[in-house]
Amino acid sequence: MTTRKRRGKDLHTTQTSAAGGLKENVPQKKMQHFHFDLWFCLTLQNWILDFGRPIVMIILPLEWFPLNKPSAGDYFHMAYNVITPFLMLKLIERSPRALPRSAVYLCIITFVMGASIHLVGDSINHRLILSGYQLHLSVRENPIIKDLKPASLIDSFELLYYYDEQLGHLMWYIPFFIILFIYFTGCFTKAKEQKKIPLSGWLLLGPSALYYWYLVTEGQITELFLITFLAMVAMVIYQQRKGLSPDSNGLFLFCSFSGTVLLVALWVVYLWNDPVLRNKYPGLIYVPEPWSYYTLHIKSH
Repeated sequence: MTTRKRRGKDLHTTQTSAAGGLKENVPQKKMQHFHFDLWFCLTLQNWILDFGRPIVMIILPLEWFPLNKPSAGDYFHMAYNVITPFLMLKLIERSPRALPRSAVYLCIITFVMGASIHLVGDSINHRLILSGYQLHLSVRENPIIKDLKPASLIDSFELLYYYDEQLGHLMWYIPFFIILFIYFTGCFTKAKEQKKIPLSGWLLLGPSALYYWYLVTEGQITELFLITFLAMVAMVIYQQRKGLSPDSNGLFLFCSFSGTVLLVALWVVYLWNDPVLRNKYPGLIYVPEPWSYYTLHIKSH
């Protein structure tokens, strides 16, 4: 009787641990599949809510959105500030390995704050464009700014520019790339079948790389992007020494960034000899903003 009880307990323990192990292993295998739904939603909302934001403000009649009220682009920005961190949290949840929660939460909080600062600054900046502000010129060189009285008002507009184009961008993009890198560190496997990008991923690769090109050039974050990309390259080399390679999700992210590097290089070569943009973007790293190019070469035509 005692032997039977022990055998029963051992059998029950074995079944319980097998079931527990199954519960732990099955989600891990699922999470290593290509996350087409999340990558598609991220790419789509990036194109619509971020890239499409200034386009909507230009296309829609000004009478629909008075200058003293939020514009359509502002509502797009508000939606972006909610949807993007949510999708990034869902992406982190699907990581094959546990990631530092405190770092992720801190990045998300900073991301939302930086994007919100940018929302206010960019909203006012768009209204200045409608009033004749030229993006390819500095704040003090703009005709509608340099004649302001009292002259101290110019300092206020320079502060607005600082919040919009510098502080807002840093608080927005630094945590954004940190989260993507943290996620990338968990995207390594030995399984051969998980190292291939499916057809759906290849279809998303071009739009994804093109959006990151826009993010890097318009956000003026070339240095931050290159540091992130080099960190990803170093991580790939480090993991390969352990016999691991990026899975389909890690490979998709790495290929997207590689395509972005190529697009940024082509953009710089194309505008290398532009004297006006050269004056607007001095320094060692010369990467003009697309909207500065628009106000300089396209808007007048």
